[in-house]
Amino acid sequence: MTLSLNVKKREVTGRGVKNLRKQNLIPAVIYGKDVPSLNLVVEYLPFNKLYKEAGESTLIDLKVDEAAPVKVLVQEVQADPRTGKLSHVDFRQIKMTEKIKVDAILKFVGEAPAVKETGGTFVHSMDEVEIECLPQDMLHEIEVDISGLKTFEDSIQVKDLKVPAGVKILADMNATLATVEAPLTEEEMKAELETPVAEKVEEVEVVEKEKKEGEEAAAPEAQGEKKE
Repeated sequence: MTLSLNVKKREVTGRGVKNLRKQNLIPAVIYGKDVPSLNLVVEYLPFNKLYKEAGESTLIDLKVDEAAPVKVLVQEVQADPRTGKLSHVDFRQIKMTEKIKVDAILKFVGEAPAVKETGGTFVHSMDEVEIECLPQDMLHEIEVDISGLKTFEDSIQVKDLKVPAGVKILADMNATLATVEAPLTEEEMKAELETPVAEKVEEVEVVEKEKKEGEEAAAPEAQGEKKE
């Protein structure tokens, strides 16, 4: 899969970039090893569409004005905390002869018998893992087949992931990725429902006790102030 994006050099900096955003443009920058950084501007809608597909682990052919395309990754994206709109993009230029480290998304596929047949709950502890490889071997996602989770004792570990030759997983190989938890018993469900209520009652009692102790401690001080 080859994704491409056209951008333009940007002369506007500082406070002037606000006007760019009002025109549905995103200020950006490109940088990389042994290459000078360059300020850019990218159209909002084309980039937003591409980013949803590429994320930060897919190579992009970035064409700056009329120059030949260069291979880049989306290194970082900033968004306005109030509106959620993208406000800045960092592109990292990649050398195809040097290995890189990226996060590959874990895509859980299939159906766990322990869920379907015994009513368990599928639980996963990771959404992505860090990998190292040459750019051309980079993976956007890694499929994880969960059909082997037949009992509540079964688990999937990092070492069970299947990746092509040339791709090295950097996470702890013995770390657990996914399991299926047994459904709660009636006693456990009852305790689960009662615990929050009990905790709230205890919390109120503690607050009331602290309040009373504070008032009792403050009373002698107030009386002393009146005598003075």
